[in-house]
Amino acid sequence: MPDPAARDAAEEASAFSHPAVAPDVSAAYGEHPDQVVDFYAPRDGRQRAPLVVALHGGAWRAPYDRQHLTPFVDFLARRGFAVANVEYRRGSAIPRQGGTAPVAGRWPETFDDVAAALDAVPRLAAEHLPQADPRRIVLTGHSAGGHLALWAAARHVLPPDAPWRLPVPPPLRGVVALAPIAHFDRAVELGVCGGAVTELLGGEGEFDVRARHADPALLLPTGIATAVVQGREDVVVPQAVADAYVEAAAKAGEMVGLTLLPDVGHFPLIDPAADACAVVAEEIAQLAF
Repeated sequence: MPDPAARDAAEEASAFSHPAVAPDVSAAYGEHPDQVVDFYAPRDGRQRAPLVVALHGGAWRAPYDRQHLTPFVDFLARRGFAVANVEYRRGSAIPRQGGTAPVAGRWPETFDDVAAALDAVPRLAAEHLPQADPRRIVLTGHSAGGHLALWAAARHVLPPDAPWRLPVPPPLRGVVALAPIAHFDRAVELGVCGGAVTELLGGEGEFDVRARHADPALLLPTGIATAVVQGREDVVVPQAVADAYVEAAAKAGEMVGLTLLPDVGHFPLIDPAADACAVVAEEIAQLAF
């Protein structure tokens, strides 16, 4: 049996081996340098294509930006989708005192940005990517980006005091979350990404209050078609996190699709060279077309 750490390292190296793919056009949704969306036109030349809005992972930490997701985004564009690759503010590149890893996320800026980006994407796409069909939007994200995708689809069920709450459900065909950090309590229990969830929420003292506004497992049911794609051999965000989210959804009266891929870890889901990436594209297509 392969060593899990060695498997993960090899899969990560493969996913990150592809050169970044430049967008067809970029547009700002705010004044901060990270408040930008890159648009990719469908490569098959179609004039009206479903729009996939993609949110990258990286434990909400500054060193990981949208560039590492561009080979995956280009893969989707070559499958006939219009794609919006969203950047957002992440944590500081400097570790907290006594820590070793960059800080995970900013509160509330990370959520401010994702909410603002999703609100702006239909308008920006109409201006900069006329091939995109704003009536067929599917939201996807990987790892921490999977969390943000699930969260963005649940803004209409946020507590009334949440600044990001929407009065009605967002206009989405659905969400395809890839190995998402979808259940905060389970992720903390498993030490996912070195305590990134607790850092995202500002520390243990803020956890319970802020989780009400940020944990997808507490924002159910959404009424939005939702699918989770998860590698069974994932050691970064283990299957137990996805299982806990799906179970929470079921208890709330909502069915979430769960596709489990054998012999697959965390990174093949966004690696164009991996068979798992084609599975992801098909999951998106089932909602978009």
